[in-house]
Amino acid sequence: MAKKFLVTGGAGFIGSAVVRKLVRDTSHDVLVVDKLTYAGNLESLAPVANSPRYSFEHADIADAGRMRAVIARYQPDVIMHLAAESHVDRSIDGPGEFVQTNVVGTYVLLQAALEYWRGLPAERQSGFRFHHISTDEVFGSLGEEGLFHEEYPYQPNSPYSASKAASDHLVRAWFHTFGLPALITNCSNNYGPYHFPEKLIPLMILNALEGKPLPVYGKGENVRDWLFVDDHAQALILVAEKGVPGESYNIGGRNEHTNIDVVRKICALVDEMAPDPDLGARERLITYVADRPGHDLRYAIDASKIERELGWRPAETFESGLRKTVRWYLDNRAWWERVRSGVYQGQRLGVAV
Repeated sequence: MAKKFLVTGGAGFIGSAVVRKLVRDTSHDVLVVDKLTYAGNLESLAPVANSPRYSFEHADIADAGRMRAVIARYQPDVIMHLAAESHVDRSIDGPGEFVQTNVVGTYVLLQAALEYWRGLPAERQSGFRFHHISTDEVFGSLGEEGLFHEEYPYQPNSPYSASKAASDHLVRAWFHTFGLPALITNCSNNYGPYHFPEKLIPLMILNALEGKPLPVYGKGENVRDWLFVDDHAQALILVAEKGVPGESYNIGGRNEHTNIDVVRKICALVDEMAPDPDLGARERLITYVADRPGHDLRYAIDASKIERELGWRPAETFESGLRKTVRWYLDNRAWWERVRSGVYQGQRLGVAV
């Protein structure tokens, strides 16, 4: 049955992937609510912007009056909450924005959703879902062994992850205290098309293309579990449709790689797809830079719960997903050139203390 999805942060990287998939692959209606900060980009929604089932609202989730009005007017069946400040380096440089958006904004949205949900007739109340999208970084840093599971204790180490941990706790509290039918998902590192070029994979692809240095923190030994963004979007829609209120679900790609391994794979793919005799092998562009403070050694997700209970599996391996990603950046130069000509020109963001 077709439902009405309200997606906060829907012009961002993961949010736009969810919206494109909702419009293309389901019969649901979608309203995107986005503040359009530096990382929000309406061009990421251009492939579905002409659909009659898509609409857009330029608004800040921390604006209580606007959130109540938008929700009351749109009458959603599902609120998917992806709006967040999400870059660790930026959170070191300016943590206040992260507290405002990720903590205060989530509180404001929860209050607006609760007021709306309480006014629904019984059958619509039972079908309503508030789905909060979070990160594996709330769990802190793993040693060389083990995986993050849903009962893993929270131990955030950066201002970003602390703000996301706080928002997770608020959502859990609104379920247990007020009965709001809420779910939480925590994902591993996403990558793929339309990724804002401050993040590791797109930054390395574009710098390699342009013959610029490839800055790698420390010795590049930090390990991340990588998840192709379209696989994540599929999982999020599945949780919104079939997940159990009060539950949390970890979503990961079972693709653990050190940062230096990822950068070397990108170099090989760019050399293959866009050879440049003047540049030679892109691996020679790798430069090691001072590590950032509080840099977690390893993240890895145990996704067996969502696989077992909801039947989700990622469609892409890291190799197939990374190849698709490099190909997309080669084929969509106009998208990233416009991004780079504005707010962001490819510098490392944040400060090393």
